[in-house]
Amino acid sequence: MQFIEGGVTAPQGFTANGMLCGIKAGRTKNDTALIYSESPCTAAGMFTKNRVKAESVKLTQKNIANGVAQAVIANSGNANACTGAQGAETALRMAQAAAKELGISSDDVIVCSTGVIGQQLPVEVIEKNISTLAKGLSKKGHEEARVAIMTTDTHYKECAVETEIGGKKIRMGTMCKGSGMIHINLGTMLSFVTTDCAISSEMLKKALERSVAKTYNCVSVDGDTSTNDTLTILANGKAGNETIVSEGKDFDTFCEALDAMNTVMAKKIAADGEGATRLIECNVNGAKTIEDARGLAKAIISSSLVKAAMFGCDANFGRFLCAMGYSGFNFTPEKTSIWFTSREGVERYFDDTVPFEVHGEDCIQVFKDGVPLNFDENLAKKIMQREAVEILVQCADGNASGTAWGCDLTYDYVKINGDYRT
Repeated sequence: MQFIEGGVTAPQGFTANGMLCGIKAGRTKNDTALIYSESPCTAAGMFTKNRVKAESVKLTQKNIANGVAQAVIANSGNANACTGAQGAETALRMAQAAAKELGISSDDVIVCSTGVIGQQLPVEVIEKNISTLAKGLSKKGHEEARVAIMTTDTHYKECAVETEIGGKKIRMGTMCKGSGMIHINLGTMLSFVTTDCAISSEMLKKALERSVAKTYNCVSVDGDTSTNDTLTILANGKAGNETIVSEGKDFDTFCEALDAMNTVMAKKIAADGEGATRLIECNVNGAKTIEDARGLAKAIISSSLVKAAMFGCDANFGRFLCAMGYSGFNFTPEKTSIWFTSREGVERYFDDTVPFEVHGEDCIQVFKDGVPLNFDENLAKKIMQREAVEILVQCADGNASGTAWGCDLTYDYVKINGDYRT
């Protein structure tokens, strides 16, 4: 498997585009994206666990219930959430507008929205521009689409991979958005995955659920879970491999590629948290179960006090142990050890081939077998000032490992969200 260029248009048969329709006053970058497959796809999705769901989420859940879809239309600048019957009609009109231009059924269109909650989306501006948007579909269109779904994101987020399944070259691409209102159950994120692999909708669903558990659901920026979270995957089978309909070697290879992409995307979301100055990665090793390891790691990166300490570059590891203690997951405090480590630049955290090394000037142990160490505070501060900081927690309860990603909590987070609506 290798990473390649192209995002959602890397697989055969997929095109995309994005443009500015004028959904939110003052916005100057693209606000509406379109992804299209030249043939119908098997499809699956995962959605917010929030009881309050955006109208786009409700419609998309209905549309992909049969495991088939062919296009995605997504907008930023307005969440179309808490908008009642008018909002439901708006979501439907978005699907119908895209379907009419593409010559497909509106039931085969995935609709997604992100932005301000509680305001009606001016769907007429999308309808007015849909013809131009559809006519501009192309293999290079991922560059316009990836920007159109951004809200407070400071960077677009996309990647693609290529691997071999059943003797056929298959490609998989993705783009996502996410910066604030991010916590465990997908967060305020939209994520779209495309692939030319032939695979049933049932196996797509299974692959998504497995992958999300170890990637997107291990990210927390601010403790809030959104009304609009949507992760969908479309597979058009253009690669020509024998259709994956059960678990086995081909399915495992597919999952490996999906996990690789989703891990990169999860890290990019954490690194781009609203107002964030650094990415935090927490690795817990030696836990009794994978659930314990992930749960303990999530508890640490989700803690507001931990996030504040990371912003202040204060090696206050007591906050880690406190968060682990109230998490409800198993560990033995008296046998636990903690290190801080970092590398110059955030790039190292997007390359899982680089091994973790518990030594050198980029690493410091602060807690050993339940006892605090007399460590060098200046070295700890130097390590924590880097763009990406890793917390290593070594338990002595088993052989399981888990990872979670977060960011620091800064003054700018409050500034961004204090007047987000106005």
